[in-house]
Amino acid sequence: MDLISIGKGAELLGIPVHTVRRLADSGILRSHHTEGGHRRFRRGELRDDYRAYDPEWEPRATFDAVYPLNGLAEDAVWRELDQAVNLSGNARRIAGYTVTEMVNNAIDHSEGTEVRVTSRDGDRITVSIADDGVGVFENMRRKLDLPDLFASIQELSKGRRTTDPSRHSGEGIFFSSKAVPRFSIEANGLIWTVDNDLDDIAVGTSDVQGTRVRLDLERDTDLTLRELFGRFTDDDGAFTRSRPVVKLFELGTEFISRSEAKRLTAGLERFTEVELDFRGVDVVGQGFVDEVFRVWAGENPGTALLPTRMNDAVEFMVRRGLPR
Repeated sequence: MDLISIGKGAELLGIPVHTVRRLADSGILRSHHTEGGHRRFRRGELRDDYRAYDPEWEPRATFDAVYPLNGLAEDAVWRELDQAVNLSGNARRIAGYTVTEMVNNAIDHSEGTEVRVTSRDGDRITVSIADDGVGVFENMRRKLDLPDLFASIQELSKGRRTTDPSRHSGEGIFFSSKAVPRFSIEANGLIWTVDNDLDDIAVGTSDVQGTRVRLDLERDTDLTLRELFGRFTDDDGAFTRSRPVVKLFELGTEFISRSEAKRLTAGLERFTEVELDFRGVDVVGQGFVDEVFRVWAGENPGTALLPTRMNDAVEFMVRRGLPR
């Protein structure tokens, strides 16, 4: 049980000890008592209770630094942040991987001048990496000649897609999005959130200028980087399995046309196994199914397509459209 003292609670909230004591005495903040009668708090409860009391409150920043992107080395940023987040074991290795990957993206792709890195301490540690560049979704749309910003998000969800293939594998964002409990990217009016606790993803709106990545980091996790990479790589370590999620990338939830199918399958031939997650998709059309599961699959026999989480209507159309 993650119990902290009243002094640590005050430090976490950024308010005086006597205020914490007053709010706890009045029942606004939940507290617990040790066998010796000492008052203790759970980090998550304390944060949630105080935010309910003061909706504008945010956990205090334990680290806040701005770096010029010109000449910046991502490992130098991580060394400074590492001292503030104070993680160990698997959690520290995952944090080091994800933070350096995201800072490196800002350095090489953002076309910005600076990056701001902050961390906030709650029941989890939230790290934010924000640059002042053109925005990752617009950058991908422009450089990969994609039809819209939703297509950029879809490409990121596939992995192995980069605007600079001579220097980058395109794997960093994909694996980072799978490594932490909650991952989000905000840019160009959109936010893409990957919630691994709920096994779900979503797209919404955002007013962030440039690109902001947020990583929720656990203090203790059983996940190892080796296990994470193993989920999507073959015995030789090659990134061969992907899981693009179908439902995100249209404003509606109906997939009817061949053009939508072509956009979905673009680049999937780089993988040997692709899980197509249809959760949330209400309808698929015959043209969409034929293009994905007969035409594209026939042209790319080295890639296995695995449709999952289909409703009855979608499953009927997919099975009807599979080659006999």
